[in-house]
Amino acid sequence: MSTKQEKIEQLLEMQRRFIALDREKGVGMNEYFVPNEDSQLQNYRQDYMDCAMEVVKLAHEEKGSKN
Repeated sequence: MSTKQEKIEQLLEMQRRFIALDREKGVGMNEYFVPNEDSQLQNYRQDYMDCAMEVVKLAHEEKGSKN
């Protein structure tokens, strides 16, 4: 299992790659929300959300609070 810091680094890397892609080619709404199977953004939103929610879960566990 990854640590919270590793998950945060993963999120930041995903953001860096997205920004680089957007600057290089531009990212339209359709490509972001409904990417083609061959798109670099295939599963991006779901993967990002899953990782972010894992950070939230780990933060709650760290503080002993309920999410």
